[in-house]
Amino acid sequence: PMGSERTEMRKRQMSAAQETPGATQAQHGTGNRGSNACCFCWCCCCSCSCLTVRNQDEERARRTSHELQAEGIPNCEESPAPTLEEVNAWAQSFDKLMLAPAGRNAFREFLRTEFSEENMLFWMACEELKQESNKSVIEEKARLIYEDYISILSPKEVSLDSRVREVINRNMLEPSQHTFDDAQLQIYTLMHRDSYPRFMNSAIYKDLLRSLSEKSIEA
Repeated sequence: PMGSERTEMRKRQMSAAQETPGATQAQHGTGNRGSNACCFCWCCCCSCSCLTVRNQDEERARRTSHELQAEGIPNCEESPAPTLEEVNAWAQSFDKLMLAPAGRNAFREFLRTEFSEENMLFWMACEELKQESNKSVIEEKARLIYEDYISILSPKEVSLDSRVREVINRNMLEPSQHTFDDAQLQIYTLMHRDSYPRFMNSAIYKDLLRSLSEKSIEA
């Protein structure tokens, strides 16, 4: 009867599957290299959704590498707590704010609220590059700065005009401590004209000023 033949065929298939665990494990072992294999597919073509998983894993790895490169910049600079006189001086000029580590930290905190912290990070990275003298270190830091803040593929790309970008591209042929000087000046000017006035009227600055004023009165 047809039913008994189908039953017998099913038994043979189950028996064959049980007799070849090594092959199944080998397939799974191959798939464990980077989690790329179709662990639930009987085929080996990998034309199903696991290709999407593979692409996501590779993109995640690239993103992680990019984030690790950016870890060279600390969350904030080490600096003593500012005095009331220093905080008042920040209102006198942008230069005085940027010359003080505590001022840069406070301003950077404000930029973070406006989602423009990359401007300060770029400026700081350029300052760090200027302190280098080793050619190989300069080339590596210049490459990282370019990838982090100049590349249009970077989520931390800063806003630069086409002329400055052309200058950078020429300079990158032979990077030096001054490869990004024009770009750094443009971003400094942008922060001065655009973000600095808002910072002076922000809760971050006013709260800091009020706190130091109260401490001064108590003393």
